Amino acid sequence: MEKKVLFVTYKKPPKIMEGGGQGAKKNYDMVCAEVGQDNVVCYYVHDEEKKKSLWQYLCGAFFMLFNYYFGLTPGRVKRIVRMAADFDVVFIDRTLFGILAKKLKQSGYKGKIVSYFHNVERIYFDAKVSPKIPFRGVLIHCADVNDRYSCEFSDVIVALNERDRGLIADIYGRSADFLVPVALPDRLNVEPSDEMTGTQPLCLFLGAYFGPNNDGILWFVKNVLPKVNIRMKIVGKGMAKLKAENECLSNIEVHSDVPVLDPFINEADVMILPIFSGSGMKVKTCESLMYGKNIIATSEAFEGYDVDYDKVGGKCDTAEEFIRKLKDFERKPRRRFNEYSREMYLRKYSNDSIRGVYADILK
Repeated sequence: MEKKVLFVTYKKPPKIMEGGGQGAKKNYDMVCAEVGQDNVVCYYVHDEEKKKSLWQYLCGAFFMLFNYYFGLTPGRVKRIVRMAADFDVVFIDRTLFGILAKKLKQSGYKGKIVSYFHNVERIYFDAKVSPKIPFRGVLIHCADVNDRYSCEFSDVIVALNERDRGLIADIYGRSADFLVPVALPDRLNVEPSDEMTGTQPLCLFLGAYFGPNNDGILWFVKNVLPKVNIRMKIVGKGMAKLKAENECLSNIEVHSDVPVLDPFINEADVMILPIFSGSGMKVKTCESLMYGKNIIATSEAFEGYDVDYDKVGGKCDTAEEFIRKLKDFERKPRRRFNEYSREMYLRKYSNDSIRGVYADILK
C-alpha cells in the first residue's frame, strides 16, 4: 500500500537558499523519491516569503512564551493535526516544531511521526542569537523545549552525525534512530579541469551573514591573511553588511546575495572554512566536496564528514596551522580540481548516496 506523507517545513525555499533551506529540500526530495511526489503534501508554516509585519513579530514573540516557535501558532497546529488524519506519516522537518509532535500524540494520531534534527537547536541558537537580543533567553528556552518534545513524542528521530546523536542522548535521554548526513543534489556543471592552483592562490569563503560565519572570517582576516600571499573573496547572503561593519574587510572582494554561486566556486583554488562553533554539519563543506575543491577548514567545519583531511586539503584549528598549510599551497601548486573531494561527495554526501535510508525511516 502506498504511504501518504504530510511534510511540515518552515517556508517555501527562496531563490538563495542557506544551509537549513538546502537541508529541508534534501529531506523533501528524498521523501518524494521514496513514496512518489503525488503522495506528499507540503505544509509551509510560513506559506509566503514576504516581509513580516510588526503585528506578526509581536504575535510570534508572544506565542514563543508558550513554546510555539516563530510562525507556528495554536491555530496552525490544530490545522495540521486535522490534516494529519489523512496521512500515514507526518515528517516534521525541524525539531523547532516539536510541539506539533506532542499535539499529534495527544490527539490520538495513529500514523508515524518523524522529526529531523538539523541541529541540536538549543546549542545552535545559543551560538546564533546575540546576547544583546532582549528575548534571547525565551528563544533558547523555546528551542530547548521543542527539541525535548521531539524526542519524547516522535516515533522516529533523525540526526546528522554521531556528535549530535551523543548530545541528544546526553541532554534529552534519547538516541537518534537514524543518522543522515548533509547531502546535496549534484550541481557540478563543468568538466574537471587540469588547471593548477596559482602561487598566489585564490581563496574563497562561502557563507551567509551569521554569527559563527562572521566570527570565523573576521578571525581569519585578522590573524591569517596578513601573513600569507593569497587573494581572498567572500561570497554569501547578507555579507555586504559584514563588510560595511568591519574596516578590516574594506580591501577584500565581497559578493552579497548572488543568485548563482557556481562561477565563484569554480574559479577558486582553495575553499577556506574557518568555523569554530555550531551544531549539526556545515553545508558549505558538502558544497565544496561536490565541486571537487581543495578545502582548508577547521575541525568544526569538517564535523560529521568522513574524509582524509590531507587529501582534501587540510584541517587547521589555529592561525599557525592555517598559515603553514596556505604557504604549502603557495610553494606547491596542485590541481584546482580535487578528485578525492569529488569522489567523497559521490560516495557519501550526494542525494543518491543516502536515498536508501529514507525507506527505513518511512516504513
